[in-house]
Amino acid sequence: MTKRPRVLDLFSCAGGAGMGYHWAGFAVDGCDIADRPRYPFAYHRGDALEYLAHLITTGEIEEYALVHASPPCQAGCGLTVGTNESQGWGGPHTDLVAPTRELLDASGLPYVIEQPNGRAAIRKDVTLCGEMFGLGVLRHRNFELGNWSTAKPAHPRHRGYVRGHRHGVRREGPYVAAYGKGGGKATVPEMQDAMGITWTDVHTELTEAIPPAYAQWIGTAFLTARQEVLA
Repeated sequence: MTKRPRVLDLFSCAGGAGMGYHWAGFAVDGCDIADRPRYPFAYHRGDALEYLAHLITTGEIEEYALVHASPPCQAGCGLTVGTNESQGWGGPHTDLVAPTRELLDASGLPYVIEQPNGRAAIRKDVTLCGEMFGLGVLRHRNFELGNWSTAKPAHPRHRGYVRGHRHGVRREGPYVAAYGKGGGKATVPEMQDAMGITWTDVHTELTEAIPPAYAQWIGTAFLTARQEVLA
């Protein structure tokens, strides 16, 4: 039986990325500072950057083929900048992207940093959208790829609006808003169905998750690129 390559899933939340890497063929280890009893894989509770530094110092990081990191995004995401920021909804947030990248570079491993659209200071090497996978959410996410690369996929045209109220206008559409509450936002079962997440029904975990299909695409692209290098 072929041994699965390992991926370290930092800032793992409930495992949206982790499940996608699992589908792509990885063994997954997660790390998050919060208790995540629904995380479906091996899991370390603690500060993700402290844990990564520990793995680098001890050499245990060498057990991994890839590191995925989704550092807190509130400092630069669309929900806390622009109009929302002007309304006082943003508030102060810690930006962990730079220190995360610094440690990932120190690890010497290929890595992925994931962030939503907004002001997050990452390269947008790959941008993924729910429409690429026939999902019921748009949920655009950007990915910076360190120490490896892949072709950037084409972004298909959206089929319509996201259902709900926005700027005083109510619209119907093929996608649901998987964040917040009220105003036509998705219910928990709608979010689960739209993103392909079945193992958690916690509202906050669903609103923070990326659809597993995104990480499955990233993981498959990485394994393909690695095989091409080895060939």
